[in-house]
Parts: sequence; structure tokens; C-alpha cells
Amino acid sequence: MKNILVLCTGNSCRSQMAHGYLNHFLDNRKVKVYSAGIETHGLNPGAVSIMKEDGIDISGHTSNHVDEYSDIDFNYIITVCDHANENCPFIPSKNAIRLHHNFFDPSKVKGTDTEKHAAFLKTKNEIKNYIMEFISKNNLKD
Repeated sequence: MKNILVLCTGNSCRSQMAHGYLNHFLDNRKVKVYSAGIETHGLNPGAVSIMKEDGIDISGHTSNHVDEYSDIDFNYIITVCDHANENCPFIPSKNAIRLHHNFFDPSKVKGTDTEKHAAFLKTKNEIKNYIMEFISKNNLKD
């Protein structure tokens, strides 16, 4: 079984969406997905809502601190924001492949509900495409 960690600043939005797509596209008998933050901010309702539009329910996810997973040997560690990438604590995984992509944080958008929805939709689509490419490049699908 392969272990994948998706890491963000607060484990509330971008890492949760990536976690949701990884679970959705991969067989959980072969891959175990974890998401965490270097802080914990709780699950963002906007992330939950936008993922439901793709039929993916992340409402049961929790916001976890990266230290909770210090005993897991990860195969992949994916940081999804620059802040987490630059401030990530040491993760003692022997052979982890570390990947980074900075996704825009839609939770920072101020404005109308339409503007906020558009921001979440843009980020969700970018994360979805990234995850699909990650899966393909690393031969993680059957």
C-alpha cells in the first residue's frame, strides 16, 4: 500500500479538495491518503460545497496537524501552497517523493457569493486536473 500526504497551511480547503480527489480516483485498497496542515483551521464550508458539485463528499474529513502523522512512512508528500512548502516541518519518510504546486487560496476571496463561488470553482478545477495528472504520471491507477 502506498501512503500519500497532502499538506497545506491550515488543512481546511486546498489539501482537503486534493484529498477528496485522490480518494475519488484511486482504489483505497492500494493507496491511503492523508491530509494535514502545519496549522489546523477546521474544514472550510466552501470547500465542502464545491466538492459536492462533483459528487464528492468531504464533509466527514477532519483538519489535522502534520505532527499527527509523524510515524507514517509516506511514498508521496504533496504541498499545495507555498507557505506550507516553505515552512513544512521535517517529515521522517525515508523515500518520499516530494512534490509542490501552489494553488490559489479561494478562502481569501472577499466579495459576493458569486465571486467566492467562482474562486472555489477555479481552484477546484486546477486541483482536479493536477491530481489526475499526478495519478497518471505516477502510474497509481490500476
